[in-house]
Amino acid sequence: MINITLPDGSVRQYEQGTTSMQIAQSISEGLARNVLAAEVDGQVWDANRSINQDATVKLLTWNDVQGKSTFWHSSAHLMAEALEALYPGTKFGIGPAIETGFYYDVDFGDRVFSSDDFKQIEDKMLELAKAKQDYVRKPVSKAEAIDYFTDKGDEYKLDLIKDLPDGSITFYSQGNFTDLCRGPHIPNTGFVKAVKLMSVAGAYWRGDETRKQLTRIYGVTFPKASELTEYLRIIEEAKKRDHRKLGKELELFAFSEKVGMGLPLWLPKGTALRERLVNFLQRAQMKAGYEQVITPHIGHKNLYVTSGHYEKYGKDSFQPIQTPQEGEEFFLKPMNCPHHCEIYKTKPRSYKDLPVRFAEFGTVYRYEQSGELHGLTRVRGFTQDDAHLFCRPDQVKEEFKKVIDLVLYVFSALGFEDYTAQISLRDPENKTKYIGTEENWQLAEQAIIEAAAEKNLPTIIELGEAAFYGPKLDFMVKDALGRKWQLGTIQVDYNLPERFELEYTGSDNLKHRPVMIHRAPFGSLERFVAVLIEHCAGNFPLWLSPEQYVILPISEKYEDYAKKLSNELNNFDIRGLIDFRDEKIGRKIRDAEIKKIPYMLIVGEKEAADGTISVRKHGVGDLGSISIEDFKQQLVKEITI
Repeated sequence: MINITLPDGSVRQYEQGTTSMQIAQSISEGLARNVLAAEVDGQVWDANRSINQDATVKLLTWNDVQGKSTFWHSSAHLMAEALEALYPGTKFGIGPAIETGFYYDVDFGDRVFSSDDFKQIEDKMLELAKAKQDYVRKPVSKAEAIDYFTDKGDEYKLDLIKDLPDGSITFYSQGNFTDLCRGPHIPNTGFVKAVKLMSVAGAYWRGDETRKQLTRIYGVTFPKASELTEYLRIIEEAKKRDHRKLGKELELFAFSEKVGMGLPLWLPKGTALRERLVNFLQRAQMKAGYEQVITPHIGHKNLYVTSGHYEKYGKDSFQPIQTPQEGEEFFLKPMNCPHHCEIYKTKPRSYKDLPVRFAEFGTVYRYEQSGELHGLTRVRGFTQDDAHLFCRPDQVKEEFKKVIDLVLYVFSALGFEDYTAQISLRDPENKTKYIGTEENWQLAEQAIIEAAAEKNLPTIIELGEAAFYGPKLDFMVKDALGRKWQLGTIQVDYNLPERFELEYTGSDNLKHRPVMIHRAPFGSLERFVAVLIEHCAGNFPLWLSPEQYVILPISEKYEDYAKKLSNELNNFDIRGLIDFRDEKIGRKIRDAEIKKIPYMLIVGEKEAADGTISVRKHGVGDLGSISIEDFKQQLVKEITI
C-alpha cells in the first residue's frame, strides 16, 4: 500500500500502481469526469499514470492553470492527427500549449496552406475527438525513436531527438497518430468539445532565420461549446477596447516613424490624462513621506557597470553615446535606481534619518526588438513611477507593508479590484543568474513572504521570476475582460547598497548598509494607461477624464450663455469645452458620445432663461434639467478621490 496526501492535508491509502484517475473515482465519480491530469509531488502527470510510492497528489481540472495547459497541449496533438489524416506527408516541429490555447509548427512541403483550410481541419478534429481515443504514453529508447522518425522522414523530430539523453524519451499516441512528447496529456480526446483555429503565421525552425520557415497554426479548444462562444465574444470585445484603436479615436497618443518606433508621442488629451495620474500619485506619495527627485536621461557607463545593469542588460540597451573625450561613454538611462543611489550618497546619513524615500517619474530607454513592440504596452522609451526607499534592516517589513497599502490604494481608485500578488523568488536550480550573497537573498525573500501574509494578500509563488538583484512582489491584475496584466511591483534589494557602498551611521556609531526597496505602483505610465484604456473601454473615471463635459448650444444665440457656464465650471477646476460647430444638436450629441465625454450639457432658450442646463450622461442618456450650482456640486463630489 502507498500513502497519498491530498491538498486538504488528508492522507488516504491505495494499492501501489494506482492512478490519479482511480483516486478521483474513489472520491467522486463527478470529480473523475472532470479530471484532466494530476500534480504528483509537484510534477504534472497523466491522470492514468501509475503511482508506485508515497506521494502528494493534486487532481487538476479545467479550473486549474496546469489543467488547461494539459488540455491545450493534448489539443495540439489532436490537430496534428487531423492534419496528418487530411494532408499525408505533413511533418511536424513543436506543438506546445500557450496562455490562450496552443500552436503547432508544420511543414506542408509544397502545399500552400491558408486560413481557408481551417474549417476542414476543425471538423476533422471534432470527428476524431468524438472517437474518445486514449492518449497512451510509451517510454522508448533513443535508437527506437530515431528509427521511427527516420522511417517517417521527419527531420524535425530527428533534430529534437539528438539533444535528448537516452532513457528520457517518451512517445504519446492517440488513434493513428504518434508523436515525440514528454507529456502530460488528458485521458482521451473525448474531453474536447469545441475547436477554433485562430490564425496562421510563419515561424523559422528553432527560431533560426537560416533554417526553413514552417507554418505555425494557432488554435484553441474547450470542454464546452458555450465556453468557446464566450471566448470569441471576449475577443471581439477586446478588439473594440484595443488601446491602439481607442488611443487614436480619443486623440490620446500617436507614433511617428520619423521620431522612431516604440517612442510614443503624447497628444494634448493624453498628456492631460497622464498628468492627472502623475498628480494623483504624487499627492499620495507626499502624504506617505516621499521626497521628489529628478535625474538625467543619460548616465556614464561606469554608473551601470557598478550597478550590474550593464552586465545584465547592456545588449538590450541603446548603443553607447560617444563623447569628444576619448574613451568616455554614456548610455540612455535604462533604470532609475543607480541614479537614486548616488543621490543617497550626497550626504552622510544617520539611523535616525531612515527611511529615506526618493520618488521620480523617470523616463528610461531600452532597445526592444521591433517585432516585440506593441502600442503602449511594449515601447522603447517609457516613464516609470519609480521610487527607492533606503531603510534599516529592522524597517524593511514595515516599509514593504506601507508600499503594499499604496499599491492597493492606486488599484482601488482606478477600479482594479481583481488581483493576485505574485511572490517572485530565485530559481533554486540556477542561482548563477543572480547577484548578492545567499544570506541577503534569504532575508529579502523572507521579508516579502511575511509582509504579504500579514497584509492577507491573495498570493502565488513563482520560482525563477526574481529580478537579478533581488526578489519581488508583482501584482497580477485582471481587467474587465478577465485578462491578466502585471502592473505594480515591489522589490527588496540588499545588493545595490553593497555595490554602491551606501552607508548610514547606526546607534552604535558604526557604519551599516541600508536595505533598498524598489517600487512602482503603475509599473510604467505607458503600460498602465494602455491597460486602463482597455479595462474601462476608454470610459475613464470622471476625475481622470481629459474632458469632463462638453457644452452643446442649440444655436449660436446661446453661445454667450455657454461661455458663462464654462467659466463657472472652470473656476471649480471642472474641465471641458464648448462645441461651437454649426451642426444639429443630434450630431453634436453623437460626436460627444463617440469621444466618450462623460457629460453633455445642452443649452437652449429655456435653459438660458432659467439659468439651468439639460444634462445628458455618456452611455446613460438624459438626466433632465438641473441648476448650474447643483451640477457643480454634483461633479465636485464625483471627482473627489
